Amino acid sequence: MGNYSFRFENLEIWKRAIDIGRRLFTIANELEEKRLYRFAEQLRGAGLSMSNNIAEGSGSHSKKEFIQFLNIARRSTFENANMIMLFKMEGLISDEIKNQFLSDLDELCRMISGFIKSLK
Repeated sequence: MGNYSFRFENLEIWKRAIDIGRRLFTIANELEEKRLYRFAEQLRGAGLSMSNNIAEGSGSHSKKEFIQFLNIARRSTFENANMIMLFKMEGLISDEIKNQFLSDLDELCRMISGFIKSLK
């Protein structure tokens, strides 16, 4: 194995997105145990979308293109927030888990927005 480095690895927004995404995977695994496969699949996809778009955008050749990927990542925070709210309404997660995720997703959304402004 050689040395490698990807620009996104040093971005705080990517680190936060990965952390939240991994925790969303835990919820997805619990949903799967309840045979809620479609919810689990959707949550995994949206959870991955945040960090994937940050990573993919970091490989862009222009700031404009990077910002487009960051906007997709930002919109994914809203998709995840929506699912977390629905899961709470359906009694699939606790209030505590819902509140923690919504707080973390809100923070990530603000971080992405701030990063976009710094690129303009």
